[in-house]
Amino acid sequence: MAEESSTTWNLSVAMTTMNAEKMSTTDANSKTSLSSNFEFYSTIAVVVVGFVGMVGNALVLYALFASKQHKKLILIVNQNALDLVSSFSLLLIYILKLYNIYLSGTLGYWLCMLIFSENFMWSGTNGATINLAAITIDRYLKVVHPVWSRKWLRPWVIYLGVAFSWLAGIGYNTVVVFVTSIVIDGICYGYYNFVSDVQYRAYLGWYIASFYFVILVIFTFCYGRILVAVRRQARVMAAHSATGTSTAQTQAQAQAHHIQSNVIKTMVLVSAFYAITWGPANVYYVLALLNYPQELTANDSRYYATLFVGFLYTSANPFIYATKFNPVRKVLKNLIFCRNQ
Repeated sequence: MAEESSTTWNLSVAMTTMNAEKMSTTDANSKTSLSSNFEFYSTIAVVVVGFVGMVGNALVLYALFASKQHKKLILIVNQNALDLVSSFSLLLIYILKLYNIYLSGTLGYWLCMLIFSENFMWSGTNGATINLAAITIDRYLKVVHPVWSRKWLRPWVIYLGVAFSWLAGIGYNTVVVFVTSIVIDGICYGYYNFVSDVQYRAYLGWYIASFYFVILVIFTFCYGRILVAVRRQARVMAAHSATGTSTAQTQAQAQAHHIQSNVIKTMVLVSAFYAITWGPANVYYVLALLNYPQELTANDSRYYATLFVGFLYTSANPFIYATKFNPVRKVLKNLIFCRNQ
């Protein structure tokens, strides 16, 4: 009886252990499946937002040229062009990622360096951030220091700013990608192969500070000063009206003030939206900075989610421009409803 009881107990323990192992394996498989599903749908969401951003920016670029506004709004044209490049690159990269292409040899290396590392995408995005700061500074100088800006802010200076946004975005990002990206078992690991955790933290800390917090400081300072100057100009215009300035002159001043205010409101909205939508990505970067190297994976669903939110900004930008600039809005209406201007 004792032996039978002992045998029964051992069998019960063995069955319980096997059931526990099965449950553990099932839970692990379930978690893996959920993670895989979330990764798939996150990738699809990123593809969709990339497509919307590409189409929207292309339409607004067309409207800017069709309405003859491209010569007046050079930096805004450049903003849309950079956003178009980054949106197209995002769309291309994440469509290719859905196919799980195995990278090998020289071709695999170059595909990793140029595409799967998201080099082109981040080159356009970083260039667009630099250009957005340039637009802010340009608005600030024209409103707060109009005399100085008319003397020194020549067209060649604007074109130099346009060139710098492209060269800085592409040059900086390409160097970082080629130094830190690597192919392991057919998978491209971008921004991964750092010499040490100190080097990684130094790079990521510099990136967060330069492309997010410094940009927010520029927005806050410049638009704060701009709003003060605009209010002062409004009081001066009111005083001129009260002292009997000619109606034609007053109307011309009011129209110029309205156009200027409209551009400023547009850029304030764009800047605030930038701060909100790219905030989650920078929180993710901070977590990666604190937990290196555990946070670095080739396919991180959390990264995809923050990328989706960030590119909502890139996708919404053209629609903000379309609703705020009358000539652009008119061209788009004619295009949508197939009307002649």
